[in-house]
This record gives sequence, structure tokens and C-alpha cells, in this order.
Amino acid sequence: MTDLSQLEADLSGRIATAPDLATVEAIRVEALGKSGSISELLKTLGRMSPDERREQGPKINGVRDAVAAAIAAKKAQLETAELDAKLASERVDLSLPPPPERKGRVHPTMQVLDEMIAVFADMGFSLAEGPDIEDDFHNFTALNFPPKHPAREMHDTFWLPEDERGERKVLRTHTSPVQVRVMQRLNEKLPAWIANGQEPPIRVIVPGRTYRSDSDATHTPMFHQMEGLVIDRNIHMGHLKWTLDTFISRYFETPMVETRFRPHHFPFTEPSAELDVRCDRSGADVKIGQGSDWMEVVGCGMVHPNVLKNCGLDPDQWQGFAFGFGIDRLGTLKYGMPDLRDMFASDVRWLEHYGFSAFQAPNTATGLS
Repeated sequence: MTDLSQLEADLSGRIATAPDLATVEAIRVEALGKSGSISELLKTLGRMSPDERREQGPKINGVRDAVAAAIAAKKAQLETAELDAKLASERVDLSLPPPPERKGRVHPTMQVLDEMIAVFADMGFSLAEGPDIEDDFHNFTALNFPPKHPAREMHDTFWLPEDERGERKVLRTHTSPVQVRVMQRLNEKLPAWIANGQEPPIRVIVPGRTYRSDSDATHTPMFHQMEGLVIDRNIHMGHLKWTLDTFISRYFETPMVETRFRPHHFPFTEPSAELDVRCDRSGADVKIGQGSDWMEVVGCGMVHPNVLKNCGLDPDQWQGFAFGFGIDRLGTLKYGMPDLRDMFASDVRWLEHYGFSAFQAPNTATGLS
């Protein structure tokens, strides 16, 4: 029988003087491995008599446990020493500049919105806002939509469930309901204004989110729209065309703007038109003010007499015009973004490419004519 005390002493001595982790691992395999010296002793227990096993079993297991504990302690000691050596030699140079931080970018829609507001503000327009959830009267009836108009159907419009009064609200399909609210407020204030010898005209723009059940490369279920409304005495289509021509010239930063009215139909304007602008589509970008192509950019027209009546205004005394732009679409045209849906995809890489600096002012350098 092997002298267990001598075996434990030899292994413990070698473990204590082991210079590195590789040596400790070699001793572990030699002693506790599948064919190690202590493992071989444990195999002999099966051939012993019961009395011998009762005597030798605890001794052999004791040696095994002592050697395993010595190995674990030596490994911990060497690992700590190795870490201390690395910390001493691999210092962090705190004088180096930190890595650059990712800076936020202004979304193109917000940039375009700021540019449009700046242009119209210079032209004397004020800002008006209204709710995203509208009732039938403000979204359809007041704006002269007939009962069977497609915009009133489920396939075009997002309708909400009936409320406790049996009324179904709608996610507004355009920002025109705000025009109705503005004209209603004008009607309420007219008597006091007239009594004071004042009849201030309406010149408002209405930016905001609108919702329609549509999705492709040039349409999204939610998009941003800006409508304009002018109500005054003796307003005509010439005022409308000058306003739109001036805006397009400033927004696209070119004095070379040629536009044309093309007859169209909108329930809330009469006559109605779409405004086309001359452009060049031959290259990768659309160039405004040159070329032989035409592109529709805005729907517009004179406010329908029925709309004026629905808002309490006398169409024999008051006239006006209205127009509507797609804010997101104007962004794609000016800044060369091919797919409208990308503007709503929440892709940080796209925003880093097409976004704007937070310190960049609205770009409206071309002066008013």
C-alpha cells in the first residue's frame, strides 16, 4: 500500500512551488486525472475487504480532498497575481479623448415643416391647429362632402367605434376641419369687429397629421399635411396663384418657377384646380423650374360657397381660397428621398443620412418677389 502521508506531502509541496497555472494543471492531471495516482488508489477500494475499505477509504478520500483544495488555492493565487500584473502594465490613458458620441438629427419632415412655416410667416400667415380625432360635421359635412362620397367609406377612412351617443368619430382625413373651426370663430367675432370698424382677414396655415387607409411608395396611412386658407373680401384666383408661385419659388430656392392650373374637383372648393410646376425628371433628381415635364404639387381652389354658408359666412360678402400640400412629399422632392415610407420606418441609419443638424435654420434664402 502506498504511503498516503508521503504522497500527500509530495503533491502539496509540488503544488506550493508551481510557478504557473500550466504546471498546476499538469499536477492535477497527474494526481486526480482519470489515470492519476490518487484515482488509481480509489479504484483499489473495490478489491478490498469490507474491513479494509472502512479503514483505507476515508484516508484515500482525505488525500484526494486535500490535494484538490491545494490545487484550487494555488490556482486562485496565481490568477490573482496574473491579474495584478496586467493591471500594473496595462494602464488606461485618461488623457486620450473619448470616442465620439452619436448626435441626434432633425427628421426631414420637421425640417420641411419649419421651412414651410418660415415662408408663409413672411407672407403674413398665422398658424392654426386642431384635433386629430374629428366628428363627421367638421371632417365631411361642413366641407360639402356628399353622403356617398368615397372618403366616407371604410376602405378610405379610419373610423372609430360608436360612442355612448351613437356617434362615430374619425381620424381626420385632411387638416381642412381646422379651416372650418377658424371660419366659425371668424363668424362669432364679426359683429364685434364690425362694430369697432375692423374686419381683419383670415390668413392661416394648418399643419398636422392626417390619416387615410393607403400605403405604397408615395402614400402612407399617416402623413403630414399643410393646408392654407385665406378669407377676405374680393379674393380671386390670381391671389391664389401668386401665393403658391411665391411659396414654390422660396421653398425650392429658385426664381425660375413656371406653374399652371389644371382643372380638378374637390368638394370644398369651386372652382378647383391642381397646380403643376415645370420640372426636369431626366436625371436622378427632380429639378424645379427647368425642363419640359410637369409635376402636380398642390391641390387648391376657391372656397365653395356651401362651405362658407356652413361656417356662418355670407358668400356674397366673403370669398377665399384654400390649398393643401403634403409635407412629407415636398421633403422627398426637395431632398431626393425615393420612398415616402422610409420617412416613417424609424431607421437610424436613414435618419443619419437624410437628417438635419439641430442648429440648421430653415433654408428660405430666396427673397419674396
